[in-house]
Amino acid sequence: MAPLIRECQERGQSFVLIHTGQHYSDSLDSVFFEQLELPKPDYHLGVGSASHGEQTGQMLIAIEEVLLDEEPDVVFVQGDTNSVLAGAIATSKLDCELAHVEAGLRSFDRGMPEETNRVLADHVSDYLFAPTEQSREYLLDEGRPEENISVTGNTIVDALYRNRELAREKSTVISDLGLEGEEFFLMTSHRAENVDDEKRFRGLLEGVAAAAAEHNVEVVYPIHPRAESRIDEFGLEIPDCITLIEPQDYLDFLQLEAEASLILTDSGGVQEEACVLRIPCVTLRENTERSETVDVGANTLAGTDPDSIVSESSSMLQEDHHWENPFGDGQSAERIIDEATAKGETRDQISQHD
Repeated sequence: MAPLIRECQERGQSFVLIHTGQHYSDSLDSVFFEQLELPKPDYHLGVGSASHGEQTGQMLIAIEEVLLDEEPDVVFVQGDTNSVLAGAIATSKLDCELAHVEAGLRSFDRGMPEETNRVLADHVSDYLFAPTEQSREYLLDEGRPEENISVTGNTIVDALYRNRELAREKSTVISDLGLEGEEFFLMTSHRAENVDDEKRFRGLLEGVAAAAAEHNVEVVYPIHPRAESRIDEFGLEIPDCITLIEPQDYLDFLQLEAEASLILTDSGGVQEEACVLRIPCVTLRENTERSETVDVGANTLAGTDPDSIVSESSSMLQEDHHWENPFGDGQSAERIIDEATAKGETRDQISQHD
């Protein structure tokens, strides 16, 4: 959302920023506001961790109260988190419009909570800002009105283009970890279907370690608090070639992505960032909502089977890095605000005429 916030600031467009607190550790929260020079949230709901139902319910109640007080014209939500679901439901019940950024992403796996969140958000939204033509087609196939859909690219690209040089200049993470001049793999894994399942998590770690051993490299794993707790709970042993580090701030993680030889991840956003940065990616899932990354040759699906992870890692390391970026040119936020403003003005004129 940072590029959208910045675009509003540059235009003098008034806005209210609601931070749910779904991400609540300092390394996953306040540091991003600081590094991206974002304004302090007008509302911090402080929801924290809970079950899906409890967390979403708490956010729904609190967001509704804010919207009733502020009476916004349009509410923007982005992605597929419980925060997005709560914001979408709250807005849909009130007299304001809903804009979903990253609309139309589909993994077609309803076992993933994120898939439910993104589908429900799309089906109550007035503005559907799809990152690609493929996302637009998925929305049309589901019967969403064509006039509500705009293909804008993704604001992830805006953020990367703005911050990658800054990361190169300011981040010292490569030297801090002793990786200067060294090849390494970057790994992330935090999704519930992987880390909450002992067999899958064990296979995932085994496969990543075997792939690293085959190529004689170290694996850097910034570990999410959820995954770290499961390692302790399951009594998993971390192979010597995998180095666990604390969750990284935005600029440091961006630099790790840019310098890695290969990225192994179960994160949709990281798949997209790897594609834009032209770093080959192996997805530790059987499906992806970023199918465009696979289509252009930037990504492959390995699941959590150790042998598959090893073979797919070798295949991706042999790929050239000249694929086309399908997610936009870094001007997505400008298009999104233009579109929302233009449609709002049109509706105002129609209302006044009536």
